[in-house]
Amino acid sequence: MTETAPIMALDLPMLDPLPPETQKYFDICQDKLGMIPNVLQAYAFDIEKLNTFTAMYNDLMLGDSGLSKLEREMIAVVVSSANRCWYCQVAHGAAVRELSGDPKLGEAMVMNYRVAKITGKQRAMLDFAFKLTETPDRIDDPDRAALREVGFSDREIFDIASVAAFFNMTNRVAAATEMQPNDAYHGAHR
Repeated sequence: MTETAPIMALDLPMLDPLPPETQKYFDICQDKLGMIPNVLQAYAFDIEKLNTFTAMYNDLMLGDSGLSKLEREMIAVVVSSANRCWYCQVAHGAAVRELSGDPKLGEAMVMNYRVAKITGKQRAMLDFAFKLTETPDRIDDPDRAALREVGFSDREIFDIASVAAFFNMTNRVAAATEMQPNDAYHGAHR
């Protein structure tokens, strides 16, 4: 499916031609995902910014962690839902559907994670991420203790906080630029 609508409200076209390394990365995305995510295209006006964004994303979402890829995507969706970030709710909701094999879970994460059929440990993780998003000044020792009580290590608590913080940042960029999700995300993995 070819998309013709603008991917964001700012007039910042991708570099043309793209540097060979960036073009190779975009070709890999096209091969693996069947598309180049609009967020990557949005950042491609400045290759240094794109590389910084992708390095942080890849580290947090794909790097070594005690958190599963699904759990990290769940955090992304819950944070994005709290922030009402259209782009990330759609894109990462599709990822939750894909990784879980459960379309209902993806919808629950977007609409109200508290109704989702998830483990108590996952609920504690998402409660923490939600609170960190809505009222970061109120995070305190009992919040961290609650995560430890359900089995999260201090490293995993750091990872939960880092994923939540990253998506709080990206949600704000997406909102400020009116970034649009790829059309393909809407029907994916349903």
